[in-house]
Amino acid sequence: MDVDLTSHLLRVAQAAAIEAARTTGYGERRHADHVATEAMRKAFDSVPMRGRVVIGEGERDDAPMLYIGEEVGTNAADAPEIDIAVDPLEGTNLCATGSPNASVVIATAERGGLLHAPDVYLDKIAVGPGARGSIDLNASTAENLARIAESLDREVTDLQIVVLDRERHTELIAEIRAAGARIQLITDGDLAPALAAALRGTGIHAVMGAGGAPEGVLTAAALRCLGGEIQGRLMPAKPGDEDRIRAAGIDDLDRVYRTEDLAPGKNIVFTITGVTESNLLRGVRFFGDGCRTHSLVLTSRGPRMVRFVDEIHISDDYRGTLLL
Repeated sequence: MDVDLTSHLLRVAQAAAIEAARTTGYGERRHADHVATEAMRKAFDSVPMRGRVVIGEGERDDAPMLYIGEEVGTNAADAPEIDIAVDPLEGTNLCATGSPNASVVIATAERGGLLHAPDVYLDKIAVGPGARGSIDLNASTAENLARIAESLDREVTDLQIVVLDRERHTELIAEIRAAGARIQLITDGDLAPALAAALRGTGIHAVMGAGGAPEGVLTAAALRCLGGEIQGRLMPAKPGDEDRIRAAGIDDLDRVYRTEDLAPGKNIVFTITGVTESNLLRGVRFFGDGCRTHSLVLTSRGPRMVRFVDEIHISDDYRGTLLL
């Protein structure tokens, strides 16, 4: 996957983020997701690839656009075959309320390079490269925190752990606090915090708890590029979940999936563009005749790239002066 294709994927993420940002604070989460999805799908049509969506908005009957199995791109005979995982709007509630951490996310790899994860919960731990190799999903919360702290040459009391504020995490939150670590509770969207844990200076050291398995695959793709680690176990939580897991060809419900299991591709490209502000990215900012976006682009091979892109998009008839 060459740099030119990487640039195309960045444009796709930016297009979706700009359209989603126009709906920020309107309280219409479904509309926000819809406009982001439409913008992403339209932008994909010009990307020189034979793309196949392996993680998208859902099955075809439930998602008319960017459904699992949908083919996107120019589909030219000489274009590369690519598997695509997308979240056109990670944090629909966050966008609807104008809260931090809403973003647009795309991960791509060669065919078979991204796990087709069923839409169930994934109980997980995600850390950055400094703590890679220290975590064990089968160990206790206190033991994992001690191992993370030791790897980072810190005390457990220095750690800040991100957890989704959900009733299912009541016991986990109590265990983290009992161990002495600090917690940042978030309402939605634990993908961006997992990336932040892999970057110095964000103040986040790990993400723990159950979130969507598809988002876990996207997180794994990013951490493959950043050298971090995620471990996860599929977690049936409601009627039909076990059937959904087995329909995906997965029989071992106790299996711990590691980073390379969730995103085994050798040639991964990961792109995230901020819709609202976060610890990682600035949100879309509008001015008179244009807007400004902030994105992170990652690649997993030759040369591995971690690139922040701060870009101004100007309308054709703009005649003003830019303010930086």
